[in-house]
Amino acid sequence: EVCRELWCLSKSNRCVTNSIPAAEGTLFKDYKKKELENQTSKLILCFFCEIFQWCYQGECVPFGTWPQSIDGGWGPWSMWGECSRTCGGGVSSSIRHCDSPAPSGGGKYCLGERKRYRSCNTDLCPSGARDFREKQCADFDSMPFRGKYYNWKPYTGGGVKPCALNCLAEGYNFYTERAPAVIDGTQCNADSLDICINGECKHVGCDNILGSDAKEDRCRVCGGDGSTCEAIEGFFNGSLPRGGVYMHVHSHYATAYCHVIIGLLSTAVAFISLKSEEDDYYINGAWTIDWPRKFDVAGTAFHYKRPTDEPESLEALGPTSENLIVMILLQEQNLGIKYKFNVPISRTGSGDNEVGFAWNHLPWSECSATCAGGVQKQEVVCKRLDDSSIVQNNYCDPDSKPPENQRACNTEPCPPEWFIGDWSECSKTCDGGMRSRTVLCIRRIGPSEEETLDAANCLTHRPVEKEPCNNQSCPPQWVALDWSECTPKCGPGFKHRIVLCKSSDLLKTFPAAQCQDENKPPVRIRCSLGRCPPPRWVAGDWGQCSAQCGLGQQMRTVQCLSYTGQASSECPETLRPPSMQQCESKCDSTLISNTEECKDVNKVAYCPLVLKFKFCSRAYFRQMCCKTCQGH
Repeated sequence: EVCRELWCLSKSNRCVTNSIPAAEGTLFKDYKKKELENQTSKLILCFFCEIFQWCYQGECVPFGTWPQSIDGGWGPWSMWGECSRTCGGGVSSSIRHCDSPAPSGGGKYCLGERKRYRSCNTDLCPSGARDFREKQCADFDSMPFRGKYYNWKPYTGGGVKPCALNCLAEGYNFYTERAPAVIDGTQCNADSLDICINGECKHVGCDNILGSDAKEDRCRVCGGDGSTCEAIEGFFNGSLPRGGVYMHVHSHYATAYCHVIIGLLSTAVAFISLKSEEDDYYINGAWTIDWPRKFDVAGTAFHYKRPTDEPESLEALGPTSENLIVMILLQEQNLGIKYKFNVPISRTGSGDNEVGFAWNHLPWSECSATCAGGVQKQEVVCKRLDDSSIVQNNYCDPDSKPPENQRACNTEPCPPEWFIGDWSECSKTCDGGMRSRTVLCIRRIGPSEEETLDAANCLTHRPVEKEPCNNQSCPPQWVALDWSECTPKCGPGFKHRIVLCKSSDLLKTFPAAQCQDENKPPVRIRCSLGRCPPPRWVAGDWGQCSAQCGLGQQMRTVQCLSYTGQASSECPETLRPPSMQQCESKCDSTLISNTEECKDVNKVAYCPLVLKFKFCSRAYFRQMCCKTCQGH
């Protein structure tokens, strides 16, 4: 049955099989016997007709047979999974399968979302809690890397994917990717609330809700209007002498500074420095210039930048948690330094005790999403009763604070767009393979729900689903030819074959040294075609009879030979054929023409005895005793 097991004829005219069925739709001819009965003569006519068949699900069926197609249907959503984080904003997921029913017979796969996500445990982590990405790197401290143990810290510098777990070996000048993807819910970078899901960065609003468009104002208040802080900016260029000296620029004698920007005004040789009130330098201290990078200082991340063709700068989102002093390290005359930051509005004065304060709802915020369902909020703030200005929350009674209002908005579905999945692994490691990815036309219908549509609904060009990969040539490989026959023909022996170092396309032959010796297939194996036959006696032809007339003897050779024709001593003597036997030759009367020539030899005195013992039949005695034996 071709459809159950495909056999092929090799170049050496041998039938071989890999014990796999022929591919679906393989077409072949079949001959079936048909019988027709002639009703008149009752004669059954038999003939063979040629029909075409093809393979379907391992069976030979008539050509054109096609199963009824069944489109797939979604099964129920699973329960929401465990949250990926205990605090700080994690995600949980729910999946469903296209198995109610599963597509079959060429039916369509289910349209719609297979996996959905939602935010969970969005509360801030306790103060002093370990950074989530830092903990993931530290989990590798107990695992050897190239035979050594290291203490790993997160590395988020340039040139790395934000959702890959890249870790820096503490005390060493190298980093490596310890995992292709961080745990779901890990922040993409320190200055963003966006989180990683399935190795991709997904947007998160300042309310820690996945897909939300809620934004912070300049005071870093989520959904705020910027009224709870004031901007302070300045310019410093006084008394800037030449030649290596630290100059005081500004002191941050308050905490909770937000959106801090400090920058030089020229590209002259000068460097921004940052220190604490206790004169501990954080950046560019002790006459040492730091490389531009991120510095974790005062509860926030300061980004120190030094472009090649622009003045250097220092920026931080804030808020800061301690007092900081900005310095400038001068190497030559500088045009000055500018700074800008936002500080909370603090209303303290003698009249505050007489002024009343009350909780108020702010106007509705912008919708967190432009489609597929967003959220609008009315944040609760504390206001003065005399001028309705916003003050810090500690002026109002916390026990009487009302809950913030929330309502859905922009609930209409989003326009269709292409969903592009991850590339699969390449089908080949070299010599050109193919990889594929899922491309679906989807439409968001909710904050965490999508549906799949027909491709025609997406108006932009469909992204590529398949592409070539690993086009580099494969290294040379061993190619073994067919085994020889077993030698010798019986008993234990060996098979041999030739093994060549060939190119991946089998067109070139290389020296054996270019292939890995440890992977070389064997060139000789043991074999046996059964037990060899035992040695046997072999007799030659009989020789001539020793007597020309009458009785004589014949001789022949008898040898013990193995099956290969070699001499052996293992033949049983009891079965040895005779090597000598008696023979008789007819006597010719014409040999003695007359009686005168027939006589006994004078010196022979035993002719009477030859006659007595009847030896005359023997040629020798008959010749010696011719006269005596005449007539006998």
